[in-house]
Amino acid sequence: MEFARAFTSPKELLVSISLATHADTLLELHQPGNPVVLPTVWDAWSAKLAVDAGFAALTVGSHPVADSIGKQDGEGMEFSDLLTRVRQITDAVDVPVSVDIESGYGLPAEDLVAGLLDSRAVGLNIEDTVHREGGRFRSAEEHAELVARLRAAADRQGVHVVVNARTDLFKNQVGDESDRVERAVARMTLAAEAGADCLYPVGFHPLDVLARLADELPLPVNALGRPGEDDLSEIAAAGAGRVSFGPLWQMELGKVSNELLARWRRS
Repeated sequence: MEFARAFTSPKELLVSISLATHADTLLELHQPGNPVVLPTVWDAWSAKLAVDAGFAALTVGSHPVADSIGKQDGEGMEFSDLLTRVRQITDAVDVPVSVDIESGYGLPAEDLVAGLLDSRAVGLNIEDTVHREGGRFRSAEEHAELVARLRAAADRQGVHVVVNARTDLFKNQVGDESDRVERAVARMTLAAEAGADCLYPVGFHPLDVLARLADELPLPVNALGRPGEDDLSEIAAAGAGRVSFGPLWQMELGKVSNELLARWRRS
């Protein structure tokens, strides 16, 4: 797929300008200590629900999207499956949209960026667990190199796609716990130097650990928020610049739905 750079109509030019504006807006919303909250959505309904609730930008989560189409997270769906849902979302709402592209679906950076822009998304999460290679963990240098390729691909398209570099060091408990924060800082600093805009040490961190990450990392930190439990003011005070929910909002809605439906089950 290809995102055309030679515009053949005023409409195409307007779309390109709109994408660039949305990308710049999304980037500006990342403010350490005053984090942008990006509800993690999975379809047009959830996207409209979040925008109607007053949120200025969204992220599309691979896990909730995969669940919504009957496939497995960890690249059990294809990139084309994800893009179909992303385009439905961007057709339904007019706010900046970022997308979790997992570990890249085995595709070149050019194809990943072109697909996102063609679907009118202006941000991406890229993680360092390679699902299509048995869950192999990318080295810090390899992950940074992928971030650099994504940044270069976006630059060639003329849109500053907001790159959120994720590490699974904490989520997958990689290596010894005693130096995990130090290793995460080193790994994500390389990603920052390669062109990332935000850094995502995914996991449920104690506030002191989150504060340390926010203090030691050179870019805004993405915190994982639990919609029904966590306190935004505490996450902000720890210095996070972005908050997203992963699959947790969808899961919370599932719990409420189960309670509602239980009233109507016949015993």
